[in-house]
Amino acid sequence: MDTQLALLFDVGNTNIKICLASREKLFSSMVLPSDHTETPDSIGLKILEICRFFNVQPHHLRAWVISSVVPPMDQMLARAAQKFFQCPVHFVPRDIPLGLENRYANPDEVGADRLVAGYAARRMFPARSMIVVDFGTATTFDCLRDNAYLGGLICPGILSSVQALGSKTAKLPRISLDLESDIIDFGTSTRQSLNQGVLFGFAAMMDGLCDRLKRRLEDPWTKVVATGGFAARLAPITSCIDHHQPDLLMQGLRMAYFSRTGQPSS
Repeated sequence: MDTQLALLFDVGNTNIKICLASREKLFSSMVLPSDHTETPDSIGLKILEICRFFNVQPHHLRAWVISSVVPPMDQMLARAAQKFFQCPVHFVPRDIPLGLENRYANPDEVGADRLVAGYAARRMFPARSMIVVDFGTATTFDCLRDNAYLGGLICPGILSSVQALGSKTAKLPRISLDLESDIIDFGTSTRQSLNQGVLFGFAAMMDGLCDRLKRRLEDPWTKVVATGGFAARLAPITSCIDHHQPDLLMQGLRMAYFSRTGQPSS
């Protein structure tokens, strides 16, 4: 077993993604719901079971490395790590600076996930200007130029939009959000109309906003990096995605942690 292992956490408003990583690569990942009723004991026992599934013992882990946008869960995770794993916990970017110049008016307002994803894109791709689009609970667009995080946009998420629509409209059916064709067509049922409207609507939003942001960046070579659960579904019906990186945030956590503990990772 590789003794240079860390457990990475992406703590979001909907889910907690947990991934095992070494200096060189990412391994398996699991997803738990972000449940505010958890205790340090309950979450610690769940993570112990996940590690057993990964065939990893607690003493194999050098650290837990966490990006969190859910402050109530931070102390709970820190206590679980101390009680069940006896390993240090690093919150990124609070404990591990990313080296990005944060140009938000109030830098502390930027979600850790947005900064970590921007850092990863900066490390992985050579373009001077980049737009990172993350399809999560919200859909975020983050702009970088050189080593500066310039800011971005926060838009509704796909699932949250569908759930909000369904909660106000009793007769709307459940939809799959599966892409049946990369060519838009007239919906001939309520289900099909809704499915097409959501998918092609968000694809058009992405194309339109990326085009406007590229003009604002004044760099014709700006590259768009897409990540998050729905990026793969929208990629065939958008024209703006240059790089699809499903594990962008986890790669950022891996690079941030292991770069500070030895030779830089890539």
